[in-house]
Amino acid sequence: MTLLETILQEKIIVIIRGLSSEDAVQAVQAVYDGGIRLAEITFDQQKPAQETAGIIRKLQQRFAGRMHIGAGTVMTMQQLYSAYEAGAEFIISPNADTDIIRETKKLGMVSMPGAFTATEVAACQEAGADIVKIFPADSVGPDYLKALRGPLHHILLSAVGGVTPENIRSFLDAGACCVGIGGNVIDKRAVANGDFGTIKHLAEAYRAQISQ
Repeated sequence: MTLLETILQEKIIVIIRGLSSEDAVQAVQAVYDGGIRLAEITFDQQKPAQETAGIIRKLQQRFAGRMHIGAGTVMTMQQLYSAYEAGAEFIISPNADTDIIRETKKLGMVSMPGAFTATEVAACQEAGADIVKIFPADSVGPDYLKALRGPLHHILLSAVGGVTPENIRSFLDAGACCVGIGGNVIDKRAVANGDFGTIKHLAEAYRAQISQ
């Protein structure tokens, strides 16, 4: 099975943002125990790219064969190359940068740029994107994604931003091929308290909705 096929089957990518290396390892273990198999480690535009790359590398080594680890908030070529060298398997961005998309595909990784309008979605797909992320999805809701899918049904769309256990089915039914979920699973208070059991239970709640 290709990675793209795995993403389409698993449907949930957990977004891990702003955690230390040690907390990221425990968070990924928790979501793995909760049944999720895809994790995105995001870059911080105010920090060195190598800091995030180091976390990606550590997670790839720790969870090889169990989890697929990618990079998120990739907005520069330096971040892209750092992610690639660290072993990231997919690249996710909040914006529609066609140069990043093309270089991602040249490097052999799955490309998932962010877009909002039909024009941006089509431009991403033309540049080679595998999936186009509709972000922020909660600002417009499932109906907007369904409307986009009308003329653009040949393009795989994901929903990111404000996806909850209560509305995930609505986004999937509207045509989202997968979703990205951050703070609704990686609860910062739980992480601060070392309560990774809560993160496991949150992951299980989302998986339960997928399994219905």
